[in-house]
Formats: sequence, structure tokens, C-alpha cells
Amino acid sequence: MNLETFYEYCLSKKGVSEHFPFDEDTLVFKVGGKMFALSSLSQWEKNEQSVNLKCDPDRAQELRAEYDEIQPGYHMSKVHWNTIALNGNLADKFVKELIDHSYELVFKSLTKKIQSEII
Repeated sequence: MNLETFYEYCLSKKGVSEHFPFDEDTLVFKVGGKMFALSSLSQWEKNEQSVNLKCDPDRAQELRAEYDEIQPGYHMSKVHWNTIALNGNLADKFVKELIDHSYELVFKSLTKKIQSEII
């Protein structure tokens, strides 16, 4: 997956906004004010692209055991976040499923009021 595909896919989801809350390098996507995806732009430039995505803790363990490209979240809660290396070994469709899962987890954690404003 390339940066443009990642960027456009995240922004295509309902209620998503982009931010740089930490620095000028870390692109963060939020829904309802909560993060569901983030990535270092400088790592993309170095061809060492990866993204951090939220994940159900049990599923996170399974994914880490099955895929070398999926590791505990870098600089994040190791229980709830994974870092996914986008080195071309994982299909774009699969990465999009992981983005969807992260988005849905965060969306479901929002209050019903905020959810209804997004839908």
C-alpha cells in the first residue's frame, strides 16, 4: 500500500479528520475526536512505511503470531495497538480490513450522540 492509498482510504470513512497533534511528521486520523490510525510521514520517505492501528486485544495477539509484519504498537499501548509494516508483503485488501477494524473499534467506543452525528 502506498501513502496516497492509505491516506485516501482513511479519509473516505465517515466522520474522519486528519491531524498532526504530536509533531509535523506523525499523521493521525481520528473519528469523533479519537485516533484510529497514525503513521510517520518521514518513514514513508525512507521506504520504511508502517501504520499504527487499534485492534481488539485477542485479535492483535493472533495477528502478531501469524504475520511478521504485525508487531505490538510502537509508542502505543501494546495491548490495543499494532504497528503494521507496509513493505509489500501484506495485500492492500487485508490492510484495508485492518483499517476498517480499527475505525469500527473506535467508532463503537464513541457515545451514541456522537455516533448519530457522524452517521
